[in-house]
Amino acid sequence: MGGLVVLSPQFPDLAALELLLIVARTGSLNMAATEIGITQQAASARITSIEAQTGVVLMSRTARGSTLTPAGTVVAEWAARLLDAAAEVDAGLASLRTDRVSTLRVSASLTIAEQLLPGWLVTLNADQARRAQAPVQIVLRATNTDTVVVDVRDGVADVGFVEGPVAPRGLRSRQVGEDRLVVVVRPDHPWARRRTPVTPGEIAATALVTREAGSGTRSAFETALRAVLSDDQALAAAALALSTSAAVRAAVIAGAGPAVLSELAVADDLTAGRLKEIAVSDVDLRRTLRAVWVGSKMPAAGAARDLIALAATRTRTGASAGQASRRS
Repeated sequence: MGGLVVLSPQFPDLAALELLLIVARTGSLNMAATEIGITQQAASARITSIEAQTGVVLMSRTARGSTLTPAGTVVAEWAARLLDAAAEVDAGLASLRTDRVSTLRVSASLTIAEQLLPGWLVTLNADQARRAQAPVQIVLRATNTDTVVVDVRDGVADVGFVEGPVAPRGLRSRQVGEDRLVVVVRPDHPWARRRTPVTPGEIAATALVTREAGSGTRSAFETALRAVLSDDQALAAAALALSTSAAVRAAVIAGAGPAVLSELAVADDLTAGRLKEIAVSDVDLRRTLRAVWVGSKMPAAGAARDLIALAATRTRTGASAGQASRRS
């Protein structure tokens, strides 16, 4: 590519050159003014301004009308080539904007991707149809929280959804809801027969079935547990570290040991009796669900902003319904 081109202050803007080109094509200042939707006086004033800026007389004005000077005709020919190139750039930018709007890249932690996002996306599509908007193609990547953060920082995702005790550094974020972690065991596990809650110390000393390192579920649980343990209390090594909530659930049902999972992920198992929730004393197992993105305080108007707003509304509504159901 060539070096940087610095235009002089005398170079007119594209709108001014477009007016000059229309005058050359129509042969009439009045017709040019009508074509671009301004008065003849405004068009004449704009040509006068161009002449003052460029230092070139572009139009000859007589009682019979206005015509381009020879210099004006040459400038109009140059303007035609320049405006053709500008139109190509404008069309290319429009294409990029269309791609940006029509495809929304979402990266989400597994719990959110599996339990919440499907409902959010169905509602988003219904809202777009009701407003007669073109449908947005969603490209979803389900992964752990650490990878979601990297995806958003690297521009792989337009928006991310994470769970964890703190907002990721260097990203914009908005809380979209809360989730609760639960300790679950198979119904024949010794803890299932207890009448008193399991203590933090007992949990720390137990080999659990866990999610892999980098998981928001694992990070949130370990942070909550360490907050109430003594400094010298270590956490037992995991019995198994698995990459999906479904795998953790299956391992617990198979008898691998207790696990800590999102209440959303095990609701059906608890209702069906395949798993049992174990009370834990003195540990706050609530966690925050967040949308994260790069850039301005809020994402630009469009699908990303709509999805974040919808997520916040739906998660609050769902949480309220879930709490009411558990109380009843």
